[in-house]
Order: sequence, then C-alpha cells, then structure tokens
Amino acid sequence: MNPILYLVSTLIWWINLALFVWVVLGILISFNIVNRWHPIVSRVYEALSRLLEPLLRPIRRILPDLGGIDISPILLIILLNFINQSLYYYF
Repeated sequence: MNPILYLVSTLIWWINLALFVWVVLGILISFNIVNRWHPIVSRVYEALSRLLEPLLRPIRRILPDLGGIDISPILLIILLNFINQSLYYYF
C-alpha cells in the first residue's frame, strides 16, 4: 500500500472519529446528561469545535436553513468516506 494513501486514509478515519465524538458530546450536553461547565468536558468540546468548524463552515454555507437541525456533520462524513473510497479506487 502506498504510504501517502495510508496517511490520508488514517487522517480521514481520525476526522470521522472526532466528528462522531463531537456530535455525541453535543447531544449529551444539549440534553443535560453531561455538565457543559465541567472542565474536561468543556476543553474536549471546545478543542473539537475549533478543529472541526473550518471543515463544517463551507458545508453550512451551502445548506439551506433547516430550523434547528444541523446535518453538516453527516454530510462531511459522507464526503470524507467518498474521498477515501475514491482514493483506493484510483490508486
């Protein structure tokens, strides 16, 4: 396997994992299951937000307003998996 392909695939996997953790943590915070002001929760959520917002912002600009529903993480996961599969297909 090409090492660059392996690196890109691993980065996509880590971004998908970070997106999943960010979404689940956001849901837990919004339903008051996890305390938003706990230092560890706050640091993890803010760090993930700062890492993922530059990736989600262009998708949010394109999407129409859906009320309170944000489907940009789902679309980003689909896009990243498409990129990952196309890399394996072409290389």
